[in-house]
Order: sequence, then structure tokens, then C-alpha cells
Amino acid sequence: MAMTHVKRAFKYRFYPTDAQAAELSRTFGCVRKVYNMALQARSEAWTLRRERVNYNATSAMLTGWKRTGELSYLSEVSSVPLQQALRHLQGAFANFWQKRAKYPTFKSRKKSRRSAEYTSSAFRFRDGRLTLAKMDRPLDIVWSRPLPRGAAPSTVTVSQDSAGRWFVSLLCEDRPSMPAPVNTAVGIDAGITSLVTLSTGEKITNPRYGRKDRERLARAQRELSRKTEGSANRDKARLKVARVHARIADRRRDFLHKLTTRLVRENQTVVIEDLTVRNMLGSRTLARAIGDASWTEMRSMLEYKAQWYGRDLVAIDRWFPSSKLCSACGVIAAKMPLNVRAWECACGARHDRDVNAARNILAAGLAVAACGDGVRPQRSTPGGQSSVKQETSRPQRSRAAAQPRG
Repeated sequence: MAMTHVKRAFKYRFYPTDAQAAELSRTFGCVRKVYNMALQARSEAWTLRRERVNYNATSAMLTGWKRTGELSYLSEVSSVPLQQALRHLQGAFANFWQKRAKYPTFKSRKKSRRSAEYTSSAFRFRDGRLTLAKMDRPLDIVWSRPLPRGAAPSTVTVSQDSAGRWFVSLLCEDRPSMPAPVNTAVGIDAGITSLVTLSTGEKITNPRYGRKDRERLARAQRELSRKTEGSANRDKARLKVARVHARIADRRRDFLHKLTTRLVRENQTVVIEDLTVRNMLGSRTLARAIGDASWTEMRSMLEYKAQWYGRDLVAIDRWFPSSKLCSACGVIAAKMPLNVRAWECACGARHDRDVNAARNILAAGLAVAACGDGVRPQRSTPGGQSSVKQETSRPQRSRAAAQPRG
């Protein structure tokens, strides 16, 4: 069943006035300053006194900082984003203590994300007009899509990306529309030449937006490398590089959203492989192509959309021999190098490597969904061959861009 209500963030671009841009830039700087000072205080307290400092203690510190002459400028911006920065730091430490993340690091003026979070006490939203604290006029927002009917934002996050674009994200409670019930299921084999191959036999070509804009990006990076450090021309060249990256990311994200929405709406059960993308990015020959495919982002989209719309997403074990297993007779081939894109089983069945893998992934996923059967690496098989994929050998360079997984 679909979730009754979910928290959804609706992101829009806006164009601030000079005064608004200056106010937001000051707020970003103060948020970064407070976060770094609180992190330093908490780290020193633990290192020197073995004392854990919580959110309440850092909030009291913030009050004291505002009263000093050196940090009195912290009182010139809204206090809510500063308090939210302390809450985010508390969350970062909680994740660290529970071993879900590494130790929090300091925010950098040049590299860290420029953002500020406002809760309901620090903004006014009326008749589709959003006004933030310390501002006398609403933001000029481009409403590219409507908010849910009757939705009232609980949190507003303002950010500026590396390309200089301004965005506002409104967190609202929404009830996703339930798609028509279906009885179909699909297995998905991720690849590079074909971004996904479905168990139905359909192959969806990888648009490769990164490769299409590679020359434009290289030219912009060469121009950046020629500029003098700290000069205005270098800042302009840096923006050109950032805009190319933003163009690539935007187009890729748009394509993935459309693809994942289609897969979730058309199928009740979606089966994927639990790929270790981080390890696969260690390959010299395939790292760029794997990064451009963005499998991790695609899986993330499938996960939350399946949850929204009441669909089932099943991830089978990464060691399941989907490429080498004959979907007709169940025999596992001894070897299956990456350059083999089609093969014939001893039973006479001819297979397209990717379609066969997708069909095996679907069958394994349906077994998991039906009886809770776990798909784990088998230590031995009737044929005496290991079920672990034999895809670690490096293919010829001309074949490297075909597909890294079966």
C-alpha cells in the first residue's frame, strides 16, 4: 500500500534582488561560522576533558558568541538558520556515534554547500508568496510546478550552487496519487552501453551526457587553468566550468526521474542487483563511464518512489550469477568474460547476455518476494562451478565501454 502522507521537498529556482542576495550570502557565512565553531568546541571538550557537548550546550554557546564584539555580526542575520546549523551538527554526531557516518568535518568557504534552513517561525508563505526573515519583500520564485493543494511548507531551505544559481526547497506534507494497480514485474540489469536492460527484452540506451559535453568541459577547464589565482577572470572561468557540470547533472537527473517513474508506475515488483558501485569506480578503464551512468542515483530514486506508490523493490545479492546462468535450463557457464555479449548454452538456448541476466534477476527477485528466499553466493553448484560472477578479468580497451556488469 502507498504511504498515506509523506514529506516531500519541492525545489524551485528563484532570482533574488541585490539586497536579498547580500542578506542570504551573509546568512550562509554565519551558518558556516557557527557550525565550525560548535564543531571545534565539541571536539576540544571531548579531547581535553572527555566531555560530550550536546545541542543545548552549543545553543547556549551561540548566545554567548553573539554578545562578544568579534562575533556581534551573528545577530544581524536570522537566528533560526544558525540554530538549525547546530541541529544538523547534532545529527552528524548522532550518525557518527551510531557508526552510520564518519566524524563531522569543518565546512569550507569554497567547497561546502552554501545553504540556510528556515523553520516556520522564520518565513511567511501566503498566496504563493514566500518571504524570509530579515527581508521586506517576497522571493521571485519560478513556480515550475504547483505545490500540493492546501500544502503549507514546514521548512524552507535556500541554497546557491557552484554555478551561481539560487534555489529554494519547500518541505511539505503530501499524499502521492496512487497509480493504477498492476500485476507485472520486471528485472533490471544495469549497464553502460544500455543503461538498463529489462527482462522483457527492452534495452534503454544510456544517453551519456557526461561524454557528450566532455569537449566543452575540457575547454572550460583549460581556460580556467590559465587564469591567475585570485583574479576576477578566474572566478568567471570557474563559473563556466560549474555551468557545464550543472548542465550535465541536470540532464542526467531529468532522464533518470522519467525512467524510474515509468518503471515504478508500470510494474508492481521491480528487481535490481545490489551493486557495489563505490568499488567498481576503482576501475581505471570503466570509472568514468560508471560515474556517468549514475546507478546509485537511479537506485535511490527507485527506492523512494516504490515506497511512495506502494510498489515492491527487491535487491538481489551482488554475487548472484545472473550473466552466467542459463535462464532456460539453469546451468551455470564456467566463464563469461565481459567481451562476450551473446552466448549459446549446451541446451541449445541462445542468449543475449544482458537480457538473460535481467530474466535471471527477475526470477531470483520473485523467489525472494514469494517465500523470503535469500539470494546468496552458493559455495558449490551441481556442475561444480562457483556461482560468483567471473567478470574480474580486464577486457580489451575497445570492449571496455560495452558493459561492466551482466
